[in-house]
Amino acid sequence: MRSLFVFPHLSLKAKLVLSYLAVALGAVLIMAVIIALAVQSYFNSTQLNALREAALYRAQYISYIYQRAGSWGKVNQIHISPNDPAVLVLTDGHGTLIACAEPAFILNGNCNDPILRNALSASLGGEIKSGYLPVVTQNGTYSSLFVSVPITLNDHTIGALFLSDPQIYPDAFPSQVNTAILLTVLAVSLVVLFFSILFATRLTQPLKSLTDAAEQMKQGKYAQRVLPPKTHDELELLAQTFNEMADTIEADMGELRRQEQARRELLANIAHDLATPLTAIQGFSEALADDMIPDVAARQETAQRIGREVLRLRRMVADLRQVSSLESRQVQLDLAPLNIHSLVDETLAVIEPECEQMGISVHNEISPWTPLVRADSDRITQVLLNLLDNARRHTPEGGRISIGAIPKGKNLHVWVSDTGSGIDAADLPHIFERFYRADRARTGGSSGLGLAIVKAIITAHGGTISAESELNKGTRITFTLPLMRSQQLSAPPQSRAVNVSPIPAKTT
Repeated sequence: MRSLFVFPHLSLKAKLVLSYLAVALGAVLIMAVIIALAVQSYFNSTQLNALREAALYRAQYISYIYQRAGSWGKVNQIHISPNDPAVLVLTDGHGTLIACAEPAFILNGNCNDPILRNALSASLGGEIKSGYLPVVTQNGTYSSLFVSVPITLNDHTIGALFLSDPQIYPDAFPSQVNTAILLTVLAVSLVVLFFSILFATRLTQPLKSLTDAAEQMKQGKYAQRVLPPKTHDELELLAQTFNEMADTIEADMGELRRQEQARRELLANIAHDLATPLTAIQGFSEALADDMIPDVAARQETAQRIGREVLRLRRMVADLRQVSSLESRQVQLDLAPLNIHSLVDETLAVIEPECEQMGISVHNEISPWTPLVRADSDRITQVLLNLLDNARRHTPEGGRISIGAIPKGKNLHVWVSDTGSGIDAADLPHIFERFYRADRARTGGSSGLGLAIVKAIITAHGGTISAESELNKGTRITFTLPLMRSQQLSAPPQSRAVNVSPIPAKTT
C-alpha cells in the first residue's frame, strides 16, 4: 500500500506509472526466473540423459570387445584415441587405469583428478555417478558434465568407464537463454512503460480537469464546469457530481448575494418606514410643546394623529416579531382537522361588507365535501384575511374575488384570485419578501410585511405558496396545506359568522 507514497513529491500520474511498471516488471521478473530455472533444469536433465546413454552404450560395446579379445589391450587399441573429443577413462575391475584420453584443447590433466577417481571407484561398486569436472581451456575454466558407469560381463563388474564431453558447457546454453530473457524483459519494460503512461494519462486527465476547475472555483469563478469523460465508471460519476455540486454552489452563492442585497434593502426600508412616523410624531409633538396650535380641537386632532402614528409603529414592530418568530419556528401551531370550506365562509363574513361597499363580488368556490386539512385555524384565518384584503385593495369596482381549492396528492391546493390590476413580472418573484413593495401595492399605508407573514405561516405548516399574475388582468395566489391522512369527506357545513377582527391593510 505504500508504493504510491514512496516518492511523496511525485505527481499522481508519475506514481501510477511507477506502480504499473513495478507490478508488471515484478510479474515479468518472476516469470523470467521461473523460465530460466526450468530451462536450466531441462537442459541439465537432457544433457545428462544423453551423456548417460552414450556412456552405457560404450560400456556395453567395450564389454563385448573385451569378451571377444580376452584382454584390455585390444580394447585400448581400438576404442581409446587421443582424437576422441570426450574425456574417456577406463579402469579394470581392480581400479587399475587401463586408458585415459583427453581432447587436445584441454590444458589440465584430468586422469588423476580426485573427482574422476572417486566417480570410477563408485562405478566399480555398481553405481552410475554423474557430476561436473573442471576443465581448463584457452577460453577459460569450465565445468564439464560427466558420467561414470560400470562395465559388466555376465552380471560381473569387470571395469568402469568415465565419460565427459568438455564441449558441453552446462552454463553456455542457460546463459544464452538468460540473455534472451533479459532482452525480453527490457522490451516488455518499454511496452509496459508506454502503456502505463497512456493509461495513467487517461486516468489522471479527468482528475486534473477537476483540480483545475476546483482551483477556479476557489478563486470565485463559480460558473466553472468540467466535461465528464465517457468512461462509464467512478471518474464519470465524479465529474457529474462535481458539476452538480458546482451548480448548487453557484445557486447558493447567487442566493447569498441576493439575500445580502435583500438585507441591505430591508435595513433601508425599515429605516425609511420608521423615519416617516417618527418624523410625524416629532413634528406634532414639537407643535404641541411650543403651543403652535391654539385651537383645542386642533390640538386634540394632533394628539390623535400622534397616537395613530404610534400604533402604526407598534403594528410594524409586531409584524416584524411575528415574521421572525414564524421563520425561526418559535411559534407553536395548534394543528387540528380543519374544514377549509367552513373557514373560508367565516372569513368572508368579515371582509364581504367592505367588498360590497366597493362594488366587488366575493365567491367561495370550494366544495363543501373538500377533504379536511391539518392546520391551525387561527393562522390560516390570518392568511386568508391578508390575501383577501390585498385582493380587495387592488381590485376595481365591478371586479371579482374568488377562493377555490382542489386536493392533489397529499396536499390541498387553495387559491385566492382577483380581477385586479395585476403585478409586473419583474416584481412577482419578490412579493413574499419583507418590505418589498410592487407598484400595485404602494398605496394603502401597508407595512410591506403582510405577504411575508403569509409565506411564513404556510411554510410553518409544511406547505408552499406561489403567485401568478398578469398586468391589468388579475392575480392568483396559491398555497398548499397537508391533508389529513384519513382523507375523510366533510358533510356540507352551515356557514356561521365569527367574531374576527379584520387585519389592517399591511400587505405588499
